[in-house]
Amino acid sequence: MSAQTRPHTAVLGLGAMGLPMARRLAGELPVSVYDIDADRRAALAAEGAREAASPAEAARDADVVVLAVRDQAQVEGALFGANGAAEVLRPGSVVILTSTVGPEAARTTAARLAERGVLTVDAPVSGGPVRAGNGDLLIVVGAEDVALKAARPVLDLLASTLTVVGPRAGDGQAMKAVNQLLAGVHIAAAAEAIALARGLGLDPGTVVESLKHGAAGSFMFADRGPRMVETYDDGPEPEVKSRLDIFVKDMGIVTGIAKDAHVPVPLAAAAEQLYLLGERAGLGARDDSSVVTVLSPKSPEGE
Repeated sequence: MSAQTRPHTAVLGLGAMGLPMARRLAGELPVSVYDIDADRRAALAAEGAREAASPAEAARDADVVVLAVRDQAQVEGALFGANGAAEVLRPGSVVILTSTVGPEAARTTAARLAERGVLTVDAPVSGGPVRAGNGDLLIVVGAEDVALKAARPVLDLLASTLTVVGPRAGDGQAMKAVNQLLAGVHIAAAAEAIALARGLGLDPGTVVESLKHGAAGSFMFADRGPRMVETYDDGPEPEVKSRLDIFVKDMGIVTGIAKDAHVPVPLAAAAEQLYLLGERAGLGARDDSSVVTVLSPKSPEGE
């Protein structure tokens, strides 16, 4: 196969989404990886990826760079910081921005890369770690045709549903913000429902199993509901599949761009406040399902 169909790909960021995405790509393409966590790099190296000590080292021979970091500060560091990838990327190479950073941040990043002749595909992802590892992600894309063509061999390995929403960096971020509005509100609604069930003396596990397939159900209720129930069990906390502070960031993006567009989003704003309360309570690094304990503490006063 040619480099066009098997592009050398660098994955920067091996967190909850980046690690399974890198693992998926390493099974099909030549892949270099970088993360600040040496154990994560070593885990991928044991599976055939090339371990790098910096973003620049990972990207040195790359045709495609996949950015799978948490926020815009990490995007800036990985690309333009000391030993950043941008300093070694060849003109015509492409950066795939899978992180949720907001439309303006994506446009700014793309403009800085364009000064170096590097293409950008704005491609925020949804679906969670399991689906990332299976190549079953929802990816929404903002990119010019030439950039999308260069990135397509990588995107096709990661996505079961790929929707091109516009020709510019930032277009994918706008669509992802709409997605995150719905996801964030649905998690908050699930937390309220389980909190009410507990307050009424109902078994929350029975509530989740009874309602998740009905008209009141949603993907988030079916997915987070059991983890919310698990939060109240004795024993270890639920596995962290999606950190609560990610929704602090994402709902902040949602409410910020909605304000700029003069669109009222009262449900999103209320959900944002719930996540902020959870972060203030020390839950930021825990699974986002733990937000239910803000509304219904494990040991309410009086029990």
